[in-house]
Amino acid sequence: MNTTFDSRYASSPTEVKQMDTAQLRQAFLIENIFVADQVSWTHTHYDRYLTGGAMPVNGPVALVTIDLLKANYFLERRELGIINVGGAGIVEVDGETFELDYKEALYIGKGKQQVIFRSKNAQTPAKFYLNSTPAHHTYPTRKVSKTEAEVVTLGALETSNHRTINKLLVNSVLDTCQLQMGMTELKPGSVWNTMPAHTHDRRMEVYFYFEIPEGQSVCHFMGQPQESRHVWMQNEQAIISPPWSIHSGAGTSNYTFIWGMAGENLDYGDMDHCKITELR
Repeated sequence: MNTTFDSRYASSPTEVKQMDTAQLRQAFLIENIFVADQVSWTHTHYDRYLTGGAMPVNGPVALVTIDLLKANYFLERRELGIINVGGAGIVEVDGETFELDYKEALYIGKGKQQVIFRSKNAQTPAKFYLNSTPAHHTYPTRKVSKTEAEVVTLGALETSNHRTINKLLVNSVLDTCQLQMGMTELKPGSVWNTMPAHTHDRRMEVYFYFEIPEGQSVCHFMGQPQESRHVWMQNEQAIISPPWSIHSGAGTSNYTFIWGMAGENLDYGDMDHCKITELR
């Protein structure tokens, strides 16, 4: 069997207030994204979002359905976003092949029946980071490179949050049902992401942290603005962010993270901002 699956129930703000460190990590942290020759999935009941990874090493790995979906094939009622964070790879979609280099993205629409992941070199395997959401309509499969992304630079070195936001699989670049994915790269000397923090009750989100140097970590902040919590995270780990929660982090070095969203709308700017001085 080359697929593993875990499911997480949704937690309310009242529940999260009572959680200790171990309980927070169990409910929200996804520690093992990439396992050799395997597709690993974590499902959350927030918007039925699926987060996972595929790392083909000794041969191709196929995307197969899971019992939770009650579907004949994985994308029968879903769409899929992929960003490669490893060596060069190939994704085959119903016989059509797409080559994905480092930090290149691929959107696969509802209805595609066969998806196969391959690495070009087993010594430097591809690491396909995967996000999937329910879909109501079929949109075309499309590869998006960083040069095709909508790019925004925000923050400043003086406030330790100088960063470049690469909007890859978003509605200003291509059509999706509800999935939105992008990648934020922090400049050297900057450690804060998404600061000032915000919530958006109309969308949930998942953060995947990578390019964290060896021996360094990221502290991810979550919870309600007036009742925040933190989770220490390592390289190539992800964390689920409920719609009612802030999602922000500070690293002991600069790093990169991929954000994925789903929910009520596709408006990237739909955020309820929190004043830095009012966070608790």
